[in-house]
Amino acid sequence: MAKRSPLTIFLMLGAILAFFIGVALLILPVVGKKGILAKTNKVGVVEIIGVIADSKTTLKQLKRFRENDAVKAVVIRINSPGGAVGPSQEILEEISRMRPKKKVVASMGSVAASGGYYIASGADVIIANPGTLTGSIGVIMNFANVEKLTEKLGIDLYNLHAGKFKDVGSPYRSMTPVEKEYLQKLLDNVHEQFIVDVARGRHMLAHKVRELADGRVFTGETAKNLGLVDKLGDLQDAIDLAGRLGGIKGKVEAVYPPKEKLSLFSLIFGNEAEELLETWLGPASAVPAYLFAPGR
Repeated sequence: MAKRSPLTIFLMLGAILAFFIGVALLILPVVGKKGILAKTNKVGVVEIIGVIADSKTTLKQLKRFRENDAVKAVVIRINSPGGAVGPSQEILEEISRMRPKKKVVASMGSVAASGGYYIASGADVIIANPGTLTGSIGVIMNFANVEKLTEKLGIDLYNLHAGKFKDVGSPYRSMTPVEKEYLQKLLDNVHEQFIVDVARGRHMLAHKVRELADGRVFTGETAKNLGLVDKLGDLQDAIDLAGRLGGIKGKVEAVYPPKEKLSLFSLIFGNEAEELLETWLGPASAVPAYLFAPGR
């Protein structure tokens, strides 16, 4: 039998390796999505941390767990003062899609206020620590007026616009009573959406929620007495309860979504620095926000 040259052997090994890599690339997405080879009977944990400025990552994680048969229930771990209205509403909607298939338990950390509470209200059960800051059912918009400062500096600032309310909230002039009334109606409408969604999620009468929807923040203990929270406990309590609700017998194991790729900022300064920057900047001030921001 003729000897094969080293080059031939190398090419054969390369072809075999390429074959197995190709098979792996075909199988792994299916395994990740359906959990065919993964251990079954897990509780998925999705974390919402810091100011809510975007919903894309959270929506992707929730959908992954919703479609994975190995995940029997989901815990939403919230440590957030809230944030932009739109992303908060999108996350609540995705939780609504989850609930017909799997039980959802909200676990509150240090803060789960305003948009953080709004999201939690869509869960089957809400668990908070006794000292969690929650509630803050309200809407806020922030504006600045630098008119006097620019006059003192001798700077003449103005804008051109078409449409009566197009430059409402401009920092270069005082707001008119008509503009204030217009913005107040806008805020009242978004506030009412908050109240109606919480009432629906918590199975409460809207007027009962409205009595608590004056922006007040509550401790977890007080929120439980008011019907905004179901139980007092920590993250492990939430995971255990979600497992039982999902039909898991014995020890309940939690699974977290794969880590997202780090941004350049995170690679240089670390995740904590990026989260601090995001919290400091927050969503744009001059838009309605479900945000608990004392003194802002």
